[in-house]
Amino acid sequence: MGTADRVELHILVPHAEAARHALAISHVGVSREREVVVVEVEDRPGVLADLTRRVAAAGVDLDLVYVATRNRLVFGAADLAGLKASLERPG
Repeated sequence: MGTADRVELHILVPHAEAARHALAISHVGVSREREVVVVEVEDRPGVLADLTRRVAAAGVDLDLVYVATRNRLVFGAADLAGLKASLERPG
């Protein structure tokens, strides 16, 4: 988000079409959509570090990481297939 004439807001939704519709009727434009990987994690120190090490070991560059509700981590990368594979394999 920002204070300029144009700001960016990331919204994590399970159904993009419904979100697109709700934003359109509110006169909020969608400039970009992307798929991300959402991982449910245990609430303990080091979880994020463990997962990002696995991603790095797979040679995937992250371009988006944030915490969502209910102990979920959100990851984004240009190499979505590689990201998914690195996070799905046992640590």
